[in-house]
Amino acid sequence: MNINFTPNAIYRPELCIRTTLEAARAFDFPPEQIVFEVTEGEKVVDHDHLRNIFETYRELGFGTAIDDFGAGYSGLNLLAEYQPHFIKLDRALISNIHQHRARQIICRGILQVCCELDIVVLAEGVECREEYLWLRDAGVTLFQGYYFARPGFRRLPEVDPACF
Repeated sequence: MNINFTPNAIYRPELCIRTTLEAARAFDFPPEQIVFEVTEGEKVVDHDHLRNIFETYRELGFGTAIDDFGAGYSGLNLLAEYQPHFIKLDRALISNIHQHRARQIICRGILQVCCELDIVVLAEGVECREEYLWLRDAGVTLFQGYYFARPGFRRLPEVDPACF
């Protein structure tokens, strides 16, 4: 389960996360299957504070991620500073990647950097088979997008095995 957060809205991560931990315990949900994603829609004002948030979440057994990597205020410095467990490549980079040489080169570079830093890459916003095949062949192993299924309400959507 992934939970988005904006870093400037969290004052003390150990206190803000208390409700999440209580809910996980109440529903017998393993905390190690919870990933906190920093969104890039807002500029990080205090980098030490964000580093503390990432470290606190890791110490508590949660995964960490950078959402919409390649959009907003993202940059490679986020990978160097915080080394999350995951990054989620932004839809704008994924769109028609099978036909766009510059996006392919950028994506391969990100994949290489992430591989060397032991960061898992997820491609978000995959909408067609050609995008999926190119990304899969480039080494991406995690995907989300309308190509696979529309979001479900109160249930997980079914994914057609033919997609793979």
